Amino acid sequence: MPARYPYHITTAEARAEQERLRHRLVRRGNPRRVRFVAGVDCAFPGEGLVTRGAVAVLSWPDLELVEQAVVERPTDFPYVPGLLSFREVPTLLEALARLKVRPDLLLCDGQGYAHPRRLGFASHLGLAAGLPSIGVAKSRLIGTHRQPGRKAGSRVPLMDGDEVIGAVLRTRDGVAPLFVSIGHKIGLDAAVTWVLGCCRGYRLPETTRWADGLAGDPGFRVKSRRPR
Repeated sequence: MPARYPYHITTAEARAEQERLRHRLVRRGNPRRVRFVAGVDCAFPGEGLVTRGAVAVLSWPDLELVEQAVVERPTDFPYVPGLLSFREVPTLLEALARLKVRPDLLLCDGQGYAHPRRLGFASHLGLAAGLPSIGVAKSRLIGTHRQPGRKAGSRVPLMDGDEVIGAVLRTRDGVAPLFVSIGHKIGLDAAVTWVLGCCRGYRLPETTRWADGLAGDPGFRVKSRRPR
């Protein structure tokens, strides 16, 4: 059964869709000849009745904004933990379609493989868009882990039983770590390397900082000055 966008399906059907799609994930690789990286995020103004999807495309490796797209459309799927991608993916696909520049890699503000059914937002969007993708989450959804070292670049595995489902990564000395997992068409080590490469002294990658800001305010401009 092909994917349906927007998702006019029940929560039970959505869980079944995740189980079906997870087997299509490519969990290895590393994108080559990357010229553009993109951050994606969604916000829900209007008491959740509107989905605002934002894509910020940055040049690689200098991470300067090249293009952006912000799309608003009615929210057509309820808020259900573990099924958030069904609210977000249709709007972000529309935003990606408006771009003149096609990104080579997506950094998504949310979970990827680190998900109860191994198909979080980043994996779902990567599959739907046919692009390599990485989940860069600010908080843990599932799994257990030790604390990474306090220095930037320190990482420990995020485990679900005996399976490594992601990495807990310190991106700036002493700040709370991020939870990195593969989305699609990339391996975990490569995903961690890309996330660190997109950081410029802040906790969040520049891709995420731009996407977060645009989703909250379409006129947002990210501060370029590095923190002290």
